[in-house]
Amino acid sequence: MEKMLLDIVLLVTGTALVLWGADRFIDSASAIARRWNISEMVIGLTVVAVGTSLPEFVVSFFSAVQDSGDMSVGNIVGSNIFNTLMIVGFAALMKPILIPHKILLHRDMLLSLGAAFVLLAMCSDSQLNRWDGIVLLVFFAMFMGYAYYIAMHSRRYAAETEGGEDAQDKHGCEYSIRRILVLLVMGLAALVGGGQVMVHSASALALACGMSEGLVGLTILAAGTSLPELATSVVAAHKGSKDLALGNVLGSNIFNICLVLGSTSLLRPIEVTGMTRVDWAVLIGSGAALLLYVPVRHRFGRIEGAVLVLAYMAYLTWLITGI
Repeated sequence: MEKMLLDIVLLVTGTALVLWGADRFIDSASAIARRWNISEMVIGLTVVAVGTSLPEFVVSFFSAVQDSGDMSVGNIVGSNIFNTLMIVGFAALMKPILIPHKILLHRDMLLSLGAAFVLLAMCSDSQLNRWDGIVLLVFFAMFMGYAYYIAMHSRRYAAETEGGEDAQDKHGCEYSIRRILVLLVMGLAALVGGGQVMVHSASALALACGMSEGLVGLTILAAGTSLPELATSVVAAHKGSKDLALGNVLGSNIFNICLVLGSTSLLRPIEVTGMTRVDWAVLIGSGAALLLYVPVRHRFGRIEGAVLVLAYMAYLTWLITGI
């Protein structure tokens, strides 16, 4: 009993370290980008999305290294489901998300759904090998090239983000180079240390409670490592940012699959045996729902947000009762 309580404390501590580290990393990396006069759109699609995906990367990497492949993949699948259903839903509950008709998020939704389909196909043989990792990293490089092209050549995005860049540039100038570097190093150190603590404690709890590693990854780790995305999207929706709330989620989903699992499986092949058809169906179905709904209504209201949150709660209930 004492060991279980200690593992719970370590899990909470590790989660806090990972989230704190991610927050410091995002602040410092964004400040560096703004000092180089990189647009807000580039920062959102690259620095912010990568920064909020760092907890998933650290946890999945150490899970794979410690032969907990199901926890590694489960963390990514669970995080993407949490992002799509819970984060978008909760953000819409806080304040309806209005999406301009000409916004390019539809392409991001298609890319996000495509990445999920690619992952499903790769896991059909119950393994992510190094060749799979290379393919995912190539997909990630293509997405980065697409994001850069859109940022540099789309006047529509430039017009939408022009107002926010001035305020962010001013904020970024408040950070000295020394402070930025210190925050960057401290953030990465907290991410690495917290990720190791989370994997050890979560694995111990899984064994003690009779839970599978895949289930722990789909629930506890997925929710814990997705908190940065939740905070970012809720704040963006509250401030009325048209594309950041959804763009952060979609970008993070693509980064989670392509960058996190791609680099992890490239370093060490991952055995995947704990994912069920329901897990894959919810992952694909949630992405398809966004892709089909948004081009028609161009908004997420509180009713739609409530539906997404309830859908996640139903999925979570199915996971828990299926132990």
